Amino acid sequence: MVLSVDLPDGCRLRLLEERDANDLERVVSANHGYLAEWLPWVRATADAGVEARREYVRRARRQAEANDGFQAVIVAGRSIVGVVGFHHVDWANRSTSLGYWLAQDRQGRGIMTEAVRALVRHAFDVWQLHRIEIRVAVGNARSAAIPRRLGFAEEGILRHAERHADGYKDIVVYSLLRTDPSVDGA
Repeated sequence: MVLSVDLPDGCRLRLLEERDANDLERVVSANHGYLAEWLPWVRATADAGVEARREYVRRARRQAEANDGFQAVIVAGRSIVGVVGFHHVDWANRSTSLGYWLAQDRQGRGIMTEAVRALVRHAFDVWQLHRIEIRVAVGNARSAAIPRRLGFAEEGILRHAERHADGYKDIVVYSLLRTDPSVDGA
């Protein structure tokens, strides 16, 4: 599968590759404080360093080979500045969920919105899925703006659904159906 999409601010979306582990570690480390507030895996893998990123790349390759979604990186020049991908594809129910993160200094430029839009189109147009879900920690306004901007419906809040080092976070669930009117704009 080939995926290459131009994004705002001179960025590009491409599939994750084996050679990306060191650059992933660099950007995660540089954004550790910000990312750790919202993503529990950041703290959990902090001591593992680049080996954690290598394992992530290996898992992503197995995921793509199993036709269970894929992970893509957002690149500015030659540097990775973010990741967006499918957690899992539920082929029986024609649904999937998306996750994403972006370096703090690249936010607010429409980069992630366009990256998510590209994956939404792929899920609906190529895979012919029916439902896409995005889950966002309550309080993560920048992340929540993306599904709202793309016409996802807010379904509700899952109480204490995600464990973080300092406790639990409530999670807002957003969904978009292939039959939703906003899909044409996505």
